[in-house]
Amino acid sequence: MKFSQYCTDGYFDELFEAGGEPRQGARLLIERLEALENDELERRRRAAETAMLQMGITFNVYGDEAQTDRVWPFDLIPRIICHQDWQRIEAGLRQRIYALNLFVQDVYNDAHILYDGIVPRELVESCQVYRKACMGLNPPHGIWCHVSGTDLVRDKDGTWYILEDNLRCPSGVSYVLENREVLKRTFPQILQSMPIRQVDDYPNRLLHTLTHLAAEQFEHPRIVVLTPGVYNSAYFEHSFLAQQMGVDLVEGRDLIVKDGYVHMRTTHGFERVDVIYRRIDDDFLDPQAFRADSMLGVPGLMEVYRAGRVALANAPGTGIADDKAIYAYVPRIIEYYLKEEPILDNVPTYICNEPDAIAYVLDNIQDLVVKPVNESGGYGLMIGPHADKAEHRSCKEKIRENPRNYIAQPMLSLSRVPILTDDGPEGRHVDLRPFVLYGEDIYVQPGGLTRVALPKGSIVVNSSQGGGSKDTWVLQENAPAMSQTAFQSAAS
Repeated sequence: MKFSQYCTDGYFDELFEAGGEPRQGARLLIERLEALENDELERRRRAAETAMLQMGITFNVYGDEAQTDRVWPFDLIPRIICHQDWQRIEAGLRQRIYALNLFVQDVYNDAHILYDGIVPRELVESCQVYRKACMGLNPPHGIWCHVSGTDLVRDKDGTWYILEDNLRCPSGVSYVLENREVLKRTFPQILQSMPIRQVDDYPNRLLHTLTHLAAEQFEHPRIVVLTPGVYNSAYFEHSFLAQQMGVDLVEGRDLIVKDGYVHMRTTHGFERVDVIYRRIDDDFLDPQAFRADSMLGVPGLMEVYRAGRVALANAPGTGIADDKAIYAYVPRIIEYYLKEEPILDNVPTYICNEPDAIAYVLDNIQDLVVKPVNESGGYGLMIGPHADKAEHRSCKEKIRENPRNYIAQPMLSLSRVPILTDDGPEGRHVDLRPFVLYGEDIYVQPGGLTRVALPKGSIVVNSSQGGGSKDTWVLQENAPAMSQTAFQSAAS
């Protein structure tokens, strides 16, 4: 495969400089790929797809009438992040998650930030995921956001921006681990020879984080992963993480509140559960506290949780911190609690519930990306520059009907990475979702999930909208250049 005709088209490219030269950390990778004949590369691509299928790496799409699992779309060319870039990302995410955790604790207890007018009270209390049932809660160690997935993008000048926060049930980390496993099989020598930070200790770190929640009460707490079931789009991940951690995967019907504790039904009778890593949204977690019609949760769970007899990760109510309207206030939240400037910037955001903002959005809708504040998966997006006048009019009507439900942002020129196509390597837009664990300390998994918009010209990276993923290589500090001997060995 040759990159001689590859063009960055004026975008920031993660592997190539604007002039077409490989970036310093990517040079050896590009040379290795160019050393492969097209038929050999195609053979390895097919082998990777077969490995994905054999490993059961699938996802489901809501609304798909066939209700069939799809093999995870994966591109062989990895994304590379240099050590200096990663240092800043890691520091910025640690700062952000720490501040957002303080925000959630404050909102459901003393509400100082609301009384001080830093974040409008009306905006918080009108949030669809604001939970009155969580008022007065104090989770173990004061930690609400145990597992987070924060989405970042890079603009045309190479600047990193936070695109959104995900603090409820963020998914995708299983694909990070399996993407790496597939590349180990596909390019074993080159991956071993390059100074790349490892990601495969994540399940152990997650287990340690969950154990920490109940460590003061129990020496060996019983931990389970609570899933909605096989029809959930992320069921593969639920079962994968449970298996990797060596804990039970359960559904709501497997658990019962008994004698003031949560118990799991087993072949040996009832056994007490101490920590629940829940992959069910708040609405369905406990029909006595939230949606009464839920068949997925555990009746009475919130009462046991409030009494401190079971730990939940993430804590109910954390969704208030990833509402897309609250997102616009995160820089102020960081400054309020930490007395620090944000390390990573937000994308400029217009909250349509504010008079000046809605006027600007309605006048400039053709230039903006409009998002509903509580949707995910790329659903409900209106990309102004790519939409026609009828779509603009329809979006304006929806904003006028319910301004609280929408934000708008300028359309960024997202960075790109080459993907393999039948016509050779072509650039496609990407984002990045690093995963953050908050236990005894705050840990940021090196790299995270690179999602790629596979259709040409698309900027929507979500798998439900035709996106796929890549392995993400974070280079180690002071990584030595590979010697010619080592390179020749890797190429053989």
